[in-house]
Amino acid sequence: MESELLALRQAVAEANWALPKAGLVTMHSGNASGYSPKHDVLFIKPSGMDYEMITPENLVAVRVSTGEILPTPQPPPLEDDGTSRRGGVLRPSVDLPHHLFLYRNLPDVRGVIHTHSNYATAFAAVGRPVPLVLTAIADEFGAEIPCAPYVDNEGEHIGEAILKYRNRAPSILMGNHGVFAWGASPKAALKAAVMTEDVAKTVWLAMQIGDPKVIPADEAEKWYDRYHNRYGQG
Repeated sequence: MESELLALRQAVAEANWALPKAGLVTMHSGNASGYSPKHDVLFIKPSGMDYEMITPENLVAVRVSTGEILPTPQPPPLEDDGTSRRGGVLRPSVDLPHHLFLYRNLPDVRGVIHTHSNYATAFAAVGRPVPLVLTAIADEFGAEIPCAPYVDNEGEHIGEAILKYRNRAPSILMGNHGVFAWGASPKAALKAAVMTEDVAKTVWLAMQIGDPKVIPADEAEKWYDRYHNRYGQG
Protein backbone atom coordinates (compact mmCIF):
# COMPACT_ATOMS: atom_id res chain seq x y z
CA MET A 1 0.00 0.00 0.00
CA GLU A 2 1.21 3.49 -0.79
CA SER A 3 2.83 5.42 2.03
CA GLU A 4 0.19 8.16 1.74
CA LEU A 5 -2.59 5.67 2.50
CA LEU A 6 -0.64 4.15 5.35
CA ALA A 7 -0.18 7.64 6.81
CA LEU A 8 -3.89 8.36 6.42
CA ARG A 9 -4.82 5.09 8.13
CA GLN A 10 -2.54 6.05 11.02
CA ALA A 11 -4.03 9.56 11.24
CA VAL A 12 -7.59 8.23 11.30
CA ALA A 13 -6.72 5.63 13.94
CA GLU A 14 -5.12 8.33 16.09
CA ALA A 15 -8.19 10.57 15.72
CA ASN A 16 -10.44 7.72 16.84
CA TRP A 17 -8.17 6.86 19.79
CA ALA A 18 -8.28 10.51 20.86
CA LEU A 19 -12.08 10.68 21.08
CA PRO A 20 -12.50 8.78 24.38
CA LYS A 21 -9.28 10.30 25.76
CA ALA A 22 -10.73 13.78 25.18
CA GLY A 23 -14.03 12.78 26.77
CA LEU A 24 -15.99 13.24 23.56
CA VAL A 25 -17.48 9.73 23.36
CA THR A 26 -18.53 6.82 25.56
CA MET A 27 -18.49 3.12 24.73
CA HIS A 28 -18.92 2.77 20.94
CA SER A 29 -20.50 6.13 20.17
CA GLY A 30 -18.92 8.53 17.70
CA ASN A 31 -16.45 8.03 14.89
CA ALA A 32 -13.67 9.61 12.88
CA SER A 33 -12.76 9.28 9.22
CA GLY A 34 -10.19 10.58 6.78
CA TYR A 35 -10.29 10.98 3.01
CA SER A 36 -7.77 10.83 0.18
CA PRO A 37 -9.19 12.34 -3.05
CA LYS A 38 -6.14 11.10 -4.95
CA HIS A 39 -7.06 7.51 -4.13
CA ASP A 40 -10.85 8.03 -4.00
CA VAL A 41 -10.92 6.34 -0.61
CA LEU A 42 -11.85 7.10 2.97
CA PHE A 43 -11.02 5.18 6.12
CA ILE A 44 -13.56 5.07 8.93
CA LYS A 45 -14.12 3.41 12.30
CA PRO A 46 -15.73 -0.05 12.13
CA SER A 47 -19.28 -0.16 13.46
CA GLY A 48 -19.61 -0.98 17.15
CA MET A 49 -15.90 -1.50 17.72
CA ASP A 50 -14.37 -0.58 21.07
CA TYR A 51 -11.89 2.23 20.61
CA GLU A 52 -9.04 0.28 22.16
CA MET A 53 -9.55 -2.41 19.52
CA ILE A 54 -9.06 -0.02 16.62
CA THR A 55 -5.85 -0.33 14.62
CA PRO A 56 -4.78 1.43 11.42
CA GLU A 57 -5.19 -1.92 9.67
CA ASN A 58 -8.77 -2.70 10.69
CA LEU A 59 -10.27 0.64 9.69
CA VAL A 60 -12.86 0.16 6.97
CA ALA A 61 -11.88 1.45 3.53
CA VAL A 62 -14.64 2.85 1.33
CA ARG A 63 -14.58 4.04 -2.28
CA VAL A 64 -15.94 7.58 -1.99
CA SER A 65 -17.25 7.91 -5.55
CA THR A 66 -19.35 4.75 -5.33
CA GLY A 67 -19.71 3.96 -1.62
CA GLU A 68 -18.20 0.50 -2.21
CA ILE A 69 -16.73 -1.11 0.90
CA LEU A 70 -13.24 -2.35 0.10
CA PRO A 71 -11.61 -5.48 1.57
CA THR A 72 -10.12 -5.12 5.04
CA PRO A 73 -6.46 -6.20 4.82
CA GLN A 74 -6.59 -8.48 7.87
CA PRO A 75 -9.06 -10.98 9.31
CA PRO A 76 -11.80 -9.27 11.31
CA PRO A 77 -11.90 -9.70 15.10
CA LEU A 78 -14.12 -12.34 16.65
CA GLU A 79 -17.77 -11.48 16.98
CA ASP A 80 -17.74 -11.56 20.79
CA ASP A 81 -15.55 -8.46 21.01
CA GLY A 82 -18.49 -6.23 20.10
CA THR A 83 -17.60 -5.75 16.44
CA SER A 84 -20.24 -6.21 13.79
CA ARG A 85 -19.12 -8.29 10.83
CA ARG A 86 -20.71 -9.98 7.88
CA GLY A 87 -19.09 -12.43 5.51
CA GLY A 88 -15.61 -11.74 6.88
CA VAL A 89 -15.81 -8.02 6.05
CA LEU A 90 -15.91 -5.37 8.75
CA ARG A 91 -18.93 -3.10 8.60
CA PRO A 92 -18.25 0.64 8.52
CA SER A 93 -19.80 3.05 10.99
CA VAL A 94 -23.53 3.53 10.49
CA ASP A 95 -22.68 7.22 10.01
CA LEU A 96 -20.79 6.43 6.79
CA PRO A 97 -23.47 8.04 4.56
CA HIS A 98 -23.02 11.37 6.34
CA HIS A 99 -19.23 11.23 6.04
CA LEU A 100 -19.53 10.37 2.33
CA PHE A 101 -21.93 13.26 1.76
CA LEU A 102 -19.59 15.77 3.38
CA TYR A 103 -16.54 14.59 1.43
CA ARG A 104 -18.51 14.71 -1.82
CA ASN A 105 -19.87 18.20 -1.18
CA LEU A 106 -17.15 20.03 0.77
CA PRO A 107 -14.11 19.94 -1.54
CA ASP A 108 -11.52 21.01 1.04
CA VAL A 109 -12.56 18.55 3.76
CA ARG A 110 -10.22 15.64 4.49
CA GLY A 111 -11.37 14.64 7.97
CA VAL A 112 -14.80 14.26 9.60
CA ILE A 113 -15.68 13.50 13.21
CA HIS A 114 -19.03 12.78 14.84
CA THR A 115 -19.55 12.84 18.61
CA HIS A 116 -22.25 13.14 21.24
CA SER A 117 -20.06 15.13 23.62
CA ASN A 118 -22.01 16.22 26.69
CA TYR A 119 -22.07 20.01 26.73
CA ALA A 120 -22.30 20.53 22.98
CA THR A 121 -25.03 17.91 22.73
CA ALA A 122 -26.90 19.61 25.56
CA PHE A 123 -27.16 22.68 23.32
CA ALA A 124 -28.29 20.40 20.48
CA ALA A 125 -30.95 18.88 22.75
CA VAL A 126 -32.60 22.27 23.16
CA GLY A 127 -31.99 23.35 19.57
CA ARG A 128 -29.67 26.22 20.44
CA PRO A 129 -26.39 27.29 18.82
CA VAL A 130 -23.32 27.94 20.91
CA PRO A 131 -23.27 31.76 20.81
CA LEU A 132 -20.20 33.76 19.88
CA VAL A 133 -19.43 35.00 23.38
CA LEU A 134 -15.77 33.98 23.74
CA THR A 135 -12.63 35.01 21.91
CA ALA A 136 -11.83 31.29 21.74
CA ILE A 137 -14.98 30.85 19.65
CA ALA A 138 -14.00 33.78 17.45
CA ASP A 139 -10.50 32.31 17.02
CA GLU A 140 -11.42 28.82 15.90
CA PHE A 141 -14.91 29.25 14.48
CA GLY A 142 -15.32 32.89 13.49
CA ALA A 143 -19.03 32.70 14.22
CA GLU A 144 -21.49 31.01 16.52
CA ILE A 145 -21.54 27.23 16.28
CA PRO A 146 -24.87 26.70 14.53
CA CYS A 147 -27.53 24.18 15.42
CA ALA A 148 -29.51 22.50 12.65
CA PRO A 149 -33.06 21.42 13.44
CA TYR A 150 -33.79 17.74 14.01
CA VAL A 151 -33.63 15.49 10.96
CA ASP A 152 -33.83 11.71 10.78
CA ASN A 153 -30.88 9.49 9.88
CA GLU A 154 -32.24 8.23 6.57
CA GLY A 155 -30.20 8.60 3.41
CA GLU A 156 -28.52 11.98 3.03
CA HIS A 157 -30.81 13.96 5.33
CA ILE A 158 -28.11 14.69 7.91
CA GLY A 159 -25.55 15.68 5.28
CA GLU A 160 -28.08 17.91 3.54
CA ALA A 161 -28.95 19.61 6.83
CA ILE A 162 -25.29 20.22 7.59
CA LEU A 163 -24.81 21.95 4.25
CA LYS A 164 -27.99 23.98 4.66
CA TYR A 165 -27.38 25.26 8.18
CA ARG A 166 -23.58 25.45 8.50
CA ASN A 167 -21.66 28.71 8.53
CA ARG A 168 -17.90 29.12 8.29
CA ALA A 169 -17.38 27.30 11.58
CA PRO A 170 -15.86 23.82 11.05
CA SER A 171 -18.55 22.17 13.16
CA ILE A 172 -22.29 22.09 13.65
CA LEU A 173 -24.75 20.82 16.23
CA MET A 174 -27.46 18.51 14.93
CA GLY A 175 -30.70 19.08 16.83
CA ASN A 176 -31.50 16.31 19.35
CA HIS A 177 -28.46 14.39 18.12
CA GLY A 178 -24.87 15.55 18.51
CA VAL A 179 -21.87 17.15 16.83
CA PHE A 180 -20.29 16.91 13.40
CA ALA A 181 -16.89 18.52 12.89
CA TRP A 182 -14.56 18.59 9.91
CA GLY A 183 -11.26 19.93 8.70
CA ALA A 184 -8.37 19.71 6.27
CA SER A 185 -7.16 16.52 7.99
CA PRO A 186 -8.41 14.08 10.61
CA LYS A 187 -6.31 15.95 13.17
CA ALA A 188 -7.90 19.28 12.21
CA ALA A 189 -11.37 17.75 12.48
CA LEU A 190 -10.45 16.40 15.92
CA LYS A 191 -9.35 19.85 17.02
CA ALA A 192 -12.66 21.32 15.88
CA ALA A 193 -14.58 18.64 17.79
CA VAL A 194 -12.51 19.17 20.96
CA MET A 195 -12.89 22.94 20.73
CA THR A 196 -16.64 22.62 20.16
CA GLU A 197 -17.06 20.72 23.40
CA ASP A 198 -14.66 22.96 25.32
CA VAL A 199 -16.36 26.23 24.41
CA ALA A 200 -19.82 24.71 24.85
CA LYS A 201 -18.88 23.80 28.41
CA THR A 202 -17.55 27.29 29.16
CA VAL A 203 -20.62 28.95 27.67
CA TRP A 204 -22.94 26.69 29.67
CA LEU A 205 -21.06 27.59 32.85
CA ALA A 206 -21.32 31.28 31.98
CA MET A 207 -25.06 30.89 31.54
CA GLN A 208 -25.31 29.68 35.13
CA ILE A 209 -23.80 32.98 36.27
CA GLY A 210 -25.64 35.38 34.01
CA ASP A 211 -26.24 36.41 30.42
CA PRO A 212 -23.13 35.92 28.24
CA LYS A 213 -22.42 38.88 25.97
CA VAL A 214 -22.11 38.29 22.22
CA ILE A 215 -18.92 39.59 20.61
CA PRO A 216 -19.72 41.98 17.73
CA ALA A 217 -19.01 40.53 14.28
CA ASP A 218 -16.31 43.09 13.43
CA GLU A 219 -14.45 42.35 16.66
CA ALA A 220 -14.80 38.60 16.14
CA GLU A 221 -13.29 39.02 12.69
CA LYS A 222 -10.11 40.50 14.21
CA TRP A 223 -9.62 37.43 16.40
CA TYR A 224 -10.43 35.02 13.56
CA ASP A 225 -8.00 36.72 11.18
CA ARG A 226 -5.16 36.74 13.70
CA TYR A 227 -5.68 33.11 14.68
CA HIS A 228 -5.93 31.79 11.13
CA ASN A 229 -3.32 33.98 9.45
CA ARG A 230 -0.71 34.96 12.04
CA TYR A 231 -0.91 32.51 14.95
CA GLY A 232 1.62 29.70 15.34
CA GLN A 233 4.72 28.81 13.38
CA GLY A 234 3.21 28.74 9.92
